[in-house]
Amino acid sequence: MLVNLFKTAAVMAVVSVGVASCGDRSAPTDLRKPAGREWPVAGGDWNNTRFSSLTAINTETVGKLGGAWFHKSEGETSRAVPVISGGRMFVAASKGVHALDPKTGAVLWTFTPKEGAITTKGVAVGEGLVFVSLSGAGMAAVKEDTGELVWTGHIGDNPPIKGQQISAPPTYVNGLVISGMANGDFGLRGRVVALNAKTGAEAWRFNTIPFEGEKGNETWPQDQQEWKPGGGGVWMVPAVDPDLGLVYVGVGNPIPQFGGELRKGDNLYTGTAVALDIKTGAVRWHYQVVRHDIWEADLGTPLVLYDATIDGKTRKAIGIVSTYGYFYLLDRTTGAPIFPIEERPVPQNARLHTAPTQPFPKGADRIGPDCMPERLIPAGFRGMCIYEPADYDLPNGMYPILTTRAAPMAYSPLTKQFYATGAIWPRWLKRPEDPKYFRSNPTIPGMKYEGLLAAMSSETNKLAWQKTVPYRTQQNGSGFMATAGGLLFHGNTDGTLDALDAVSGDVKWQFQTGSDANQPVVSYEADKEQYVAVVTSGGVWAFKLGGMVAPLPAPPVPPTEAGFTGRIVPTEEIIVGPVVPDSGLEFVRNAKDEYAFEPMRARVTAGAKITWKNEGVETHTISAVDGSWTTGPLAPGTSKVMTFNTPGTYTYTCKEHPWSYSELTVE
Repeated sequence: MLVNLFKTAAVMAVVSVGVASCGDRSAPTDLRKPAGREWPVAGGDWNNTRFSSLTAINTETVGKLGGAWFHKSEGETSRAVPVISGGRMFVAASKGVHALDPKTGAVLWTFTPKEGAITTKGVAVGEGLVFVSLSGAGMAAVKEDTGELVWTGHIGDNPPIKGQQISAPPTYVNGLVISGMANGDFGLRGRVVALNAKTGAEAWRFNTIPFEGEKGNETWPQDQQEWKPGGGGVWMVPAVDPDLGLVYVGVGNPIPQFGGELRKGDNLYTGTAVALDIKTGAVRWHYQVVRHDIWEADLGTPLVLYDATIDGKTRKAIGIVSTYGYFYLLDRTTGAPIFPIEERPVPQNARLHTAPTQPFPKGADRIGPDCMPERLIPAGFRGMCIYEPADYDLPNGMYPILTTRAAPMAYSPLTKQFYATGAIWPRWLKRPEDPKYFRSNPTIPGMKYEGLLAAMSSETNKLAWQKTVPYRTQQNGSGFMATAGGLLFHGNTDGTLDALDAVSGDVKWQFQTGSDANQPVVSYEADKEQYVAVVTSGGVWAFKLGGMVAPLPAPPVPPTEAGFTGRIVPTEEIIVGPVVPDSGLEFVRNAKDEYAFEPMRARVTAGAKITWKNEGVETHTISAVDGSWTTGPLAPGTSKVMTFNTPGTYTYTCKEHPWSYSELTVE
């Protein structure tokens, strides 16, 4: 039934789009409709649906899809979404913005800024200009036909704060270039800024962490200061409804990330979908998905605008997916739920001022598990569940973080389904006692990852299908592109580009690009042929039916299980319960960690002596995981000298605290 639906409804979709072909500027592209012959904005359209109305490449013809051209990168990197407009493909890369011929991949021009580096997520196009973000939260506009610089602007603090960045492509609407800014972990407040497209002058600004006197400031403690410097990053490309005069963004986590005791309250506008007036930046409505976030549960996946049918009537709707894989479906005019949402009690920690309840879609499915599966975490750790607080007295909690965060989802008006990628991704949540600091916990052997691919019905909020894949679908990865040909396209870290059947989720076609292809996929038309394109770590690939460019050798297989990372240090002494660095806003301080080893990765020569020294306050018995050696119990203040004669690499842990892992290499 749905196969026939694709064949008939897809034709209607193509007719209704009415866009110009590449190079034809007589009829401007209507960005309110799905992408067709062009892909004129990062999300495909202002709705961020990432849906192509083209049908030549479909479930019946996809087997004939092959490489059309490959533009090899020359010592540069990119994580860009290609934008195709006016007969050119625009790709932001570390050495500059490249305008490519979308039919051949030939370079038409390159813009390299004299000051600041290009950020590599993507561009926006409007008024004959290409807008691209620069390092340090700068913005540049260059001529679409030549790459000549027209103006530079800035949306960050001045003088710049370390780490401030524009972390997603901007968008253009009604004479404005609109972009978010992120990286509150470095001590800056997130924001959304609109610049005049002709001059680069600031038109308006919305602060995601409200200043005194701004609405939402009352949801923060007035007797604390630690929350004020930063947080609330905007990590996504905005969605736009010009008919309503609204631009939509989601907002990230507050700071201190895990220090809930310093910021009692709901902490608006973090974890919140916000609708802003296009002309002024004023908040028209907001919906907070996660209150008082102490889990770094950023709202980072681009929001999707779609039309919902409720009681036989069409309503303008917005789809929001949380980092926990729940879909919140709202009226995008008012922010009122169109699918019921209920308040549920969640685990509590009075010291951290946890919110007593959190909003959950009523009777809905979610992508991924509620709790961390024990099979994915190392021995000695405890699997946690969503909304379970992590305090400093929990040294061994593995939290199910980043399930669906940042990778763009797609929406098909034909199936009325959202298509999203995610991961079952354990994170060792371990925080120091001082709430202003956070620990960057190491990866250790036995931490396993799995990727998730899923289709969610917008009509029932139930899963149509969900599949586990062997490689972690990264939080900033490919996501999905949906097409009127009944296909989904998705790039992978193992170098493969996949085409899936939208109805079943089964793989219909696969191509080896030769390098990490975990970036968003686009589609367009040139000379009446449909193309599919993706940026990889090796360059830009384009595909068409009958394409003859051969696949490349596969890159190294990505890991499905973590191992030790970091420098291996030659040493004669290993400290148990050492003083180690904790990170804060733009600074680092040293703090005692009873369950750590220093160095974590040590190297000795065979036959050499090594001293194990317990500087903690508890007894530690250090033993190789394979049972080949042990220090025996080490009381506080004592040490043990051992000689290692047999070369090898040993993972070891503590008998009393089996989540304390480290590594010793004997050469």
